[in-house]
Amino acid sequence: MAEVKTLREQMARIATEARSKLSEITDATDEARAAEIEREFDAAMAEHDRLGALVERHEKIEGIEARAKEVDLSKRPVPANAEGRGVDAGKAIAYREAFYELIRNGGVDGLDTEVRNVLRGGVQNVEARIQTAGTNSAGGYTVPVELANFIDQAMAAYGPMYNQDICTTLNTSSGSTFNIPTVNDTASVAVAHTEGTALTDDGGSDVTFGQAQLGAYAFDTEWIKWSYELAQDSIFNMEPILGNLLGERLGRMANSKLTTGSGSSDVQGIVTGSSLGKTAASATAITADEIIDLLHSVDPAYRSSPKAAFMLNDSTLAAIRKLKDGDGNYLWQMGNYQVGVPGSILGYRYYVNQAMASLTTGQKVMIFGDFSKFYVRKVGAPVVTVVRERFWPDLGIAGLIRFDGVLANTAAIKHLITA
Repeated sequence: MAEVKTLREQMARIATEARSKLSEITDATDEARAAEIEREFDAAMAEHDRLGALVERHEKIEGIEARAKEVDLSKRPVPANAEGRGVDAGKAIAYREAFYELIRNGGVDGLDTEVRNVLRGGVQNVEARIQTAGTNSAGGYTVPVELANFIDQAMAAYGPMYNQDICTTLNTSSGSTFNIPTVNDTASVAVAHTEGTALTDDGGSDVTFGQAQLGAYAFDTEWIKWSYELAQDSIFNMEPILGNLLGERLGRMANSKLTTGSGSSDVQGIVTGSSLGKTAASATAITADEIIDLLHSVDPAYRSSPKAAFMLNDSTLAAIRKLKDGDGNYLWQMGNYQVGVPGSILGYRYYVNQAMASLTTGQKVMIFGDFSKFYVRKVGAPVVTVVRERFWPDLGIAGLIRFDGVLANTAAIKHLITA
């Protein structure tokens, strides 16, 4: 935990220094210097994000180590004289004696300082001609090639849309059509009443109901097969390795569809279902005022929701980190990494979703609103299955997922689109 704490402190310091550096840009700053400061800022933010990824990895490792402590390691043989057996005081000790002491002790822990020093010094005045591992004919053929007992897996963030804590999640056991009744009476008001006058009864004030519909679209990973021989000979268990990879494939597909799905015989993505909140003046940039306009394009009833938030991709977030409002305050706030408070934009939480578009012509690069109004329907749980009989003697594995998404009221979430 101490290392994680140190990393978080470094993140906080980098964010503070980067903000201070960006504050050097004023109306009087020439373009070359401003560009240089922005490059330094971007480099600092890249380091900040790298440390954030390290924090996540350390926390995951600490969790694994905590579970590993349940394994009883007390069975390692400990010699009776574990506190270290050296030689009588005043006597010199030979390397051979020190080596035997190391063997008897089962390791260097507990050895006297004198014994350790002799071991570090090694054997003196010995024949230098030896059989070597570096030359095959001199012994190299006898040295086995070692394989690491872990696999380095490439990583790429794929977004939060399947996370049940962000949107409203509906779990169903079957995939039959699921209807959500809706009503929008926000444009209707009461009218003035005149004493003695009968109330109007022409049906013009009747309430109009509607419904949003959720289906169950299925997606699969296709089969991955591996041989019987590989299953026997590999030091890795292929089933959990491939199972984890296929699970991530399903997650990437779910996030992509729930973000930008067309909604036409397809999952409706949250960006696709959103309505226009603000059009930027530029095709490749957005301003602080435009983000404020997007925020206020959403009705205060939705802005007050505990699930009101922004969503954008990481490159757009990098651009927003440099923006200030009319009072010179940064729109992006770094939060408090010491206590786990996330960063915010204009006081609202934000989600980084790499499935969203970047700052290019005519793209919906940012959304804001009440994410609880986006409904994600999950049919059961994602399934990853290993098949042995079908491909015998080889094996196969594949994954399947069924889900849908719909924004019941388009006024709840609005987007900012570039020119």
